[in-house]
Amino acid sequence: MIDPAADDARKNGIARIGSQPIALAAGVLLVLLIGAGSVALWRVTTGSYPESDRAIAARQIQARAAEASEQLAEKTKAMAVTQQEQVDQLQALQEQMGGVKRLLAAPQNEAKRLSDQVGTLTGAIDNLRQSFASAQSSEPAPASAGHATVRPKAKTAATRHVPHKRTKSRS
Repeated sequence: MIDPAADDARKNGIARIGSQPIALAAGVLLVLLIGAGSVALWRVTTGSYPESDRAIAARQIQARAAEASEQLAEKTKAMAVTQQEQVDQLQALQEQMGGVKRLLAAPQNEAKRLSDQVGTLTGAIDNLRQSFASAQSSEPAPASAGHATVRPKAKTAATRHVPHKRTKSRS
């Protein structure tokens, strides 16, 4: 069975739209044109163009990135130069330290040499004292304690004691 109300609806509403597709397309076109016109009018009045704003922003970001990259490269070069200067200063300081060590070593060696010579002389003096003491003890005591002057006998070659030099070995 066919519903008479559905038939009327088809004939009046849907059928009518379907029967006039040109009017429907014209209405949709009119709505689209009004929407596009209102967007264009809004952009003109506000002065804002999102596409160009995005392009400008992208160019600004690229420019900032390039500038930051250049600054980083300059800082890297400056650090390399500073590092090389510090290496050169360190090498010069090491050379100066070597010179100071050599200058300090010379007086130390001279002091050691003089100390060795003092030791040798001290040994020679001790030997002379011992020789003199043994020479005095081997002489006879004077017979009279009177006014006579006692002269020591001349030493012969057999009684003389010649001190030998004592030397220390150098390390």
